[in-house]
Amino acid sequence: MSLPDRVPTYAELPIVPDAPPKSAWGVFGRDDQLGMLNFLTPERRLAAVQAVRRGAVFSLDLPLHLPKPPMIALRTAYRRTNIRFPGNRGRDDVLDNFYLQCSSQWDSLKHIRHPEYGFYNWTSDEVADSEDNGRLGIDGFSRHGIVGRGLLLDVARFVEGQGEPMQPYERREIPLALLQEVLTAQGCGVKPGDILMVRTALAALIHHEAAHPETAVRPLPGGPGLKVDEGLMAWLWDNQIAAIVSDSLAVEMFPSPPGSTVTLHRDGIALLGMVLGELFDLEAFASDCASDGIYECLFMAKPLHLRSGVGSPANALALK
Repeated sequence: MSLPDRVPTYAELPIVPDAPPKSAWGVFGRDDQLGMLNFLTPERRLAAVQAVRRGAVFSLDLPLHLPKPPMIALRTAYRRTNIRFPGNRGRDDVLDNFYLQCSSQWDSLKHIRHPEYGFYNWTSDEVADSEDNGRLGIDGFSRHGIVGRGLLLDVARFVEGQGEPMQPYERREIPLALLQEVLTAQGCGVKPGDILMVRTALAALIHHEAAHPETAVRPLPGGPGLKVDEGLMAWLWDNQIAAIVSDSLAVEMFPSPPGSTVTLHRDGIALLGMVLGELFDLEAFASDCASDGIYECLFMAKPLHLRSGVGSPANALALK
């Protein structure tokens, strides 16, 4: 659907009496399944094409076998079988035990439910779990596509320049004020419909562990992530950010700090329809941005068209 004539501010949510507090339920219609991805309008996608100046292409995905070992123990490594056609005429692949969120990934809006209010936009557990219904599944993102202006916030490079480098295993909160400092230092600002890319340099560690497996530490003792509070939630909603991706494990601090009252997963996904991408590989793209001083791109991703799927590999590219 098209955007309403006026999108309510975060402070004005909710807009209907039967919606949970601080939720966007009903803003895009009672049947909406895209959440904040609705902020990616055709006009904004068309404007994003102007970010392409050189035709340079950057993959934003880790290889599917990384991280190795997995950073979440439940998501064990897949098994790949190479099959020869009869008569040695060709090959096929078969994957077993393939967790679609084992590497660079998207979370669908059915990935997390709010403990009190349930899934986004009045979606019951039964409907969310239905194989046939597909409500809130990743296939909705696939049909819509995630295409728009991508904007890198290279937090890791900025704090390193300030003499406070991020340590990959350090539980370090990234507050909204720091994001705004990074934007100022980079000489850029957010636009409605943006796909924000937050770099903490965790992907550099993952590549290092692939080359030196003896250095891998599991379970991951920590890592940088966004500090989530009402101020960040309001900033993301009021700026009409369509999606947030990061090279970190969960975009936000994971596990959430003790006493947290709001999180991107529980409140962002379930109440606002927030679109999150995790474990992206931003290293090559960030190096190029640091070289030419241009931090925007045309961002393109096509999640798997998996009916009623909970998540998907990223399948993401940046074009400059």
